[in-house]
Amino acid sequence: MISAHDAANRTPVSLEKQNNQTQNQPRLPRLLAVCNQKGGVGKTTTAVNMATALAAVGKRVLLIDLDPQGNATTGLGIARSAIRKSAYDLIFEEGLDPAQLAISTKVPGLYVLPSSVHLSGAEIELVTAKRREYRLRESLRRPLPFDYVIIDCPPSLSLLTLNALVAVDSIVVPLQCEFYALEGLSHLVKTIDRVKATFNPKLDIHGVLLTMYDPRNRLSGAVAEDVREFFGDKVYKTIIPRNVRLSEAPSYGLPAIVYDMKCPGAKAYIMLASEIIKREKQILNTDLATHLQEKVSA
Repeated sequence: MISAHDAANRTPVSLEKQNNQTQNQPRLPRLLAVCNQKGGVGKTTTAVNMATALAAVGKRVLLIDLDPQGNATTGLGIARSAIRKSAYDLIFEEGLDPAQLAISTKVPGLYVLPSSVHLSGAEIELVTAKRREYRLRESLRRPLPFDYVIIDCPPSLSLLTLNALVAVDSIVVPLQCEFYALEGLSHLVKTIDRVKATFNPKLDIHGVLLTMYDPRNRLSGAVAEDVREFFGDKVYKTIIPRNVRLSEAPSYGLPAIVYDMKCPGAKAYIMLASEIIKREKQILNTDLATHLQEKVSA
């Protein structure tokens, strides 16, 4: 386990400086948003540990902290003093390259584009901004030296969240195994349908992730059963259990997978990364088959 002192005193390095040492060529990454307008469902925990697990299996991952609270940024040990440009700048300054803004973390292959306090006022600024729904999309839909770009969305259906939904390919929805979480999920599904109809027709739910599962609680089992009945195969087989190590890790500026790899929560996120990669292969094969069929028909 990495000590809190080591994590706190490590100086982040710009990805731009490391690009000269890698043979990875820029390409279009897969864009995923971790989104749920209800707070306290494990959204940021999922974004941080999912990104870490993907990096651990050899993927190059950029985690964008779009939440004004900045929990993903601090949870990865990035000091406020090290932040020069943030997700706010990516949205409001035209022509910025996300790869040049990214900061390395203690996890090889994992980079973060941090949050900043300026995001708190971004909602007001976006109201009058040109192409306000497409600001993030125009910055991210380009060749980048990453396999995945993962966006940690704010816990609200705001203009920042809308920017993320317009930009990404798919959404990962963390869902706490409690009754009120089901009510919030219906609102999110309606929002996704509206975004698909107006801004991003290819937007899809990558998967619903059951979090904070307690096998001793009958309600957890009932909620899991209802969600699987409604969403079917869209629900990940992996379930994230209630685990104190997942809550402790951010206070040390570390993902749970680095803080305690053997804890049940960390193991679950490693399994989730494996499941995501399998689904990605299925999506790629489906897209390829569709493309070939369209080409033949033409």
